[in-house]
Amino acid sequence: MSVFARLVEQLADLLQPFCHASATAAAIVLFTALVRLATHPLARAAARGQRARTALQPRITELREKHARDPERLQRAVLELHSEAKVSPFSGLLPGLLQLPAFFLLYHLFSNATIGDGPNTLLDHDLLAAPLAGHWTDALSGGILGGADLVYLALFAVVAAVATVNFRRTRRAAAENPVQTGVPGQGAVGKVAPFLSFLTLVTVAVVPLAAALYVVTSSTWSAVERAVLS
Repeated sequence: MSVFARLVEQLADLLQPFCHASATAAAIVLFTALVRLATHPLARAAARGQRARTALQPRITELREKHARDPERLQRAVLELHSEAKVSPFSGLLPGLLQLPAFFLLYHLFSNATIGDGPNTLLDHDLLAAPLAGHWTDALSGGILGGADLVYLALFAVVAAVATVNFRRTRRAAAENPVQTGVPGQGAVGKVAPFLSFLTLVTVAVVPLAAALYVVTSSTWSAVERAVLS
């Protein structure tokens, strides 16, 4: 934690001449962008995998018709097809999973009063009028449409817009690529996936503002990245 705290502080010092009092918040955004940049090759690989899975749809349709009365045989045949094509039906999950450690680091960094043997000075930093260690409920207690509350309203607006874009894209992709019933768990994933983007609204509402900034920046990056790679 102390090493990670120094990294955030160094990024904030770098951005201080440009962002002044909001340098630490800007450092979190920059850190998030660096994490997403590091995982971008995996996102490109996931996009290639998605295109490969789309190309397999005609063959999967044939397998469904051939093994319509034998679900177990259909499942094995579909898995063998993916294996032959060197395509994983869940490869798109990897970029998101690799970001979780960075998110939890930020969450714990701005949730602990101490780092090592000393006080956590990062808790003293704000984004405009909203403390980076604060929560949405703290902003509400300061009055409706106060300075801190406006910060959260802006974050909610961005997240809602990004979630709507992702929802429409996921629904469109599901319509173009019917659920592969031969893949274990794929049917449930296909039904739930379009709504997962809206969970970011709940995350922003309950985590410290610093972690919320990570979520907003990362989800926005994902939306732009998918549009570019699709």
